[in-house]
Amino acid sequence: MKLDTLITNARVLTMDPARPTASVIGIWGGRIVGLDAEVADLAAARTIDACGMTVLPGFHDAHNHMATFGRSLLNVDAAPLRSLDELYRAIRERAAAHPEHEWIVADSYDQHQLGGHPTRAGLDAAAPGRNVIVNHRTTHMLVASTPVFARVGALASDWSVPDGGFIERDAAGEATGLVGEQAMAPFRDLSRPYGVEVLVDAISRASDRFLSEGITSVGEAGIGASAVVGSSPIELLPYQIARERGGLGVRVQLMVSMENLHPVVSAPQDLIDLGLDLGLRTGLGDDVLGIGALKMFTDGAISSRTAALTAPFCDHGGTGVMQFDAETLTRLGSSAARAGWQLAVHAIGDQANDVALDVIAAARAAAPANTRRHRIEHASIVRDDQVRRFADAGVVASIQPQFVSAIGDTVLAAVGDRSAWTYRHGSLLAAGVAVVCGSDRPVVSGNPLRAVQDAVLRRTSTGREFSPSEAVDALTALRGYTRDPAFAVHREDRLGVLRSGAHADLVVLDGDPIDGAPERIAAIPVVATAVAGEFRFDPSGLAA
Repeated sequence: MKLDTLITNARVLTMDPARPTASVIGIWGGRIVGLDAEVADLAAARTIDACGMTVLPGFHDAHNHMATFGRSLLNVDAAPLRSLDELYRAIRERAAAHPEHEWIVADSYDQHQLGGHPTRAGLDAAAPGRNVIVNHRTTHMLVASTPVFARVGALASDWSVPDGGFIERDAAGEATGLVGEQAMAPFRDLSRPYGVEVLVDAISRASDRFLSEGITSVGEAGIGASAVVGSSPIELLPYQIARERGGLGVRVQLMVSMENLHPVVSAPQDLIDLGLDLGLRTGLGDDVLGIGALKMFTDGAISSRTAALTAPFCDHGGTGVMQFDAETLTRLGSSAARAGWQLAVHAIGDQANDVALDVIAAARAAAPANTRRHRIEHASIVRDDQVRRFADAGVVASIQPQFVSAIGDTVLAAVGDRSAWTYRHGSLLAAGVAVVCGSDRPVVSGNPLRAVQDAVLRRTSTGREFSPSEAVDALTALRGYTRDPAFAVHREDRLGVLRSGAHADLVVLDGDPIDGAPERIAAIPVVATAVAGEFRFDPSGLAA
């Protein structure tokens, strides 16, 4: 046998408990065929000397918005801005530089960093007469200019606000420009659906960024028609085209937003009354591109103060927003489970997590033969009794460790003494809950090594400790980005580990995230990234 590739002199962290480390990896046909002595004496078409560098399974981002992130790379990036003046200046400069653009879009603003929300009047002054939308970093709110409000027809104080949404108005009834949750749909629909070619390009841009960070597979957290996520009712098509053209460099499993399900007719004994045409469901596709879970929504987000809580925010009189009522969600979740869907339920606040757990319990009762590993996305504020419910029901917790550093300070101001329930990690694992890690990109930068560092250190951007008892060690955090996400999507036999038979998806790091200083994990360089044995990111020519 002649191998395609032999990697030698490596510090291999396999993430396989049966064989945690190795120094040699043999690859053939896109798969790993052996480690160390199993392959050391075999001939290979290419031999790579790793020079003692660390090799890991490629990172898996369990929850991101790939197409949205790819599009955001062309928009004004508000994440690093620290004042409203800076934001307005950036919008003014973009508008002046591109008079031909119908839309001026900025992403990822944070009112806590800027000193307040941008306003309709401020956007009008920065770009007079232009269509301007500034998206909140959570994507659960936006601010729009007057021309956008006029096109929607929402300037009038009697405009009908959809249930589960809001438009902020001042004492005189004038719209300030701030729009949230379900009320965003008509604003975003002015520029949606995005064209197929726009999305193909966005997917390719995102894919390239992922590979540069060692990411080899992702879960896209909501495609199709949706008020909060989704770019087009035909959003699967751009992913197929990107794959055909070679622009899809990472493996993708696509969650379908709940709004896309509709009544279907089946034989009475099948008990399927809601679904997609032709019975499409979780599991269609292959390990490169496939349909994953049904993405369901309960509440909003903490930074936008729209997470649904059982008691008010500490710095805000409200208890958040439920985008859909519990009865609707329960009915939909049960129907979807009977149709064979895995459920992925967005839940931030503790009230929302109560609802999400109830929805999954009802779905299991309605479809006991459905063995999909249902999950709750974010699981941000989880009480002790809810931790036990997660464990007892076998619900997967899909968390975002980088939230601690990126938005931890504003979250602490919002939750007060509920910080012990917030962004849990260690306690969920200790209870036996399967925990998978992701970014929710573009909400945060999304670099997996940054997130691993945050999971270990649990410090906000200003250095404050954030529930340090929830910290985990670096190896555990790495499992949350490799082996454990593979389990959540029923691919633990071939993804997230480096062992014989697994896909040869791997990342080469010029540093050791386990033995080095925790404060330096995020700065470890990614030297190369391979998917199916093909080095798709290799700027130094390691595999040349």
